[in-house]
Amino acid sequence: MAKIKLRQYKSSSGMPKRQLKTLESLGIRKMNQVIEVEGTPQVMGMFNKLKHLVKIEQ
Repeated sequence: MAKIKLRQYKSSSGMPKRQLKTLESLGIRKMNQVIEVEGTPQVMGMFNKLKHLVKIEQ
């Protein structure tokens, strides 16, 4: 699988606990933090749940 870079561009304050746990499981802790993860179906599913908070960078 290819590596993808994810960046949180919107604040997570006020979001449901389920979305906060998903951010935590991806390894994102702060705004504008960039993480590099494998593009597995599991990670893409987490990304789809957080599209309003996270962007894919290239």
